This record gives sequence, structure tokens and C-alpha cells, in this order.
Amino acid sequence: MTPPIRVLIGDDHRIVREGLKQVLGDLSNGAPEIVVCAEAQTGPEVLERVEALQGREGEEGIDVVLLDIALPERDGLDVLQALRAAWPALPVLMLSTYPERQYAVRCIKLGAAGYLNKSADADAMVAAVRKAAAGGIYVSAATAEALAAAVSKVSATEALSHREHQVFRLLTAGHSVSEIGAQLGLAPNTVSTYRARILEKTGAKNDVELALYAERHGKSAPAA
Repeated sequence: MTPPIRVLIGDDHRIVREGLKQVLGDLSNGAPEIVVCAEAQTGPEVLERVEALQGREGEEGIDVVLLDIALPERDGLDVLQALRAAWPALPVLMLSTYPERQYAVRCIKLGAAGYLNKSADADAMVAAVRKAAAGGIYVSAATAEALAAAVSKVSATEALSHREHQVFRLLTAGHSVSEIGAQLGLAPNTVSTYRARILEKTGAKNDVELALYAERHGKSAPAA
């Protein structure tokens, strides 16, 4: 008998975690191959759960991580990079409300095994988990479009560093410099430096122009 695919879900919304468990369980009933074996609500919790499960001798560990981008305390992109560094063979599927054109390319460049919008249908969720567990990269039609667009044209936001992109996302969501500093664990002066670099790279003169730039380029940050 083929062993089940063991999944860890990292999302701070309980209703999302319960929904994912139901979807994965319902669609795999015919062939019980997917088991949600762990959950986490914050970025640090994801890393703790993975370390605990992957580090136990005699334990089966985890086969796939389903990871929300907008996790509290440490965001999903940071956690993705930490997971890739510590457990490079562990597939990570990124999960978000953000449209594919906004984050799919960035996630895959950082080593994700795929990108799923939370509005994806149940069949797509299961297909993505199966693909990732088999060592492949799940690419939806929308993600393929985003990848093609990225190849043909690199926008100013693609030139932002990872930290700059985090600050950009929070600035365009309406957060203040002090709020961003508290969320990312940075001093306000450091956030201001990142903001200045972002304005220079995007050509915006202030936060209003930056928000307009984000809207024009489909880079605004809706609530996760």
C-alpha cells in the first residue's frame, strides 16, 4: 500500500485550515493518500512544527507544507526561505488570497513547489499537493501567464529585494512606517531607508504615488 502524503498547513485562520482539511480529506477518500498531520498559526510555529516532525527518528515526517503568505510574526516568504535552507527536499506550496500575477513568480523564484490562490477549486488543491509530493512544480494557468509575463517584461517591483518587497506590500496596504517596523522586527529608521529605495526604484515621489503605481501594475496588497 502506498504511504499517505503527510501535509502541514500553516495559516493563521482556523476556518481556512479546517476548510483545507475537509477538501483534502473529502477528495482523497477514494484513495486515502493525503493526511493533514500538523497545523501552525504563525511563521515561527511552522518552523517549529517542521523541525519537530522532520527531526524525530523513526517518524515519517512531512511530505508537503501548505504555507500562507500573510502569516503573523514572520511572513510566509521568510518562512519559505528558511524551510528551503534547512530542508531543501521538502516541497512548499504557497497559499494566498493574492492573485497569481502578484506573487506566483516571486514564490517560485524563492523555491516554492507551486502557488495556490485560496479561491482555487478542490481538484486543483489536491492536484497541487500530489504534484509537489512527487517532486514536481504545480503551475496553474494563471501562474503560467504570470511566468510568461515575467520572462517578457521585468517590472520595477521585480527589481525589489525580498525585504523591500515586504515593505512595499505593507506600504501599499496602508501601514505606517512604525507599524511596518513592528511587524517585520525592524527599526523605523531602517524601514524609512527601505521606503526611500522603493520610491527610487518605482519612480514614485510619495506614498500616494506608490499606491497608484501599485494599482496600475496590479501589485496592491489586499487583506489576506
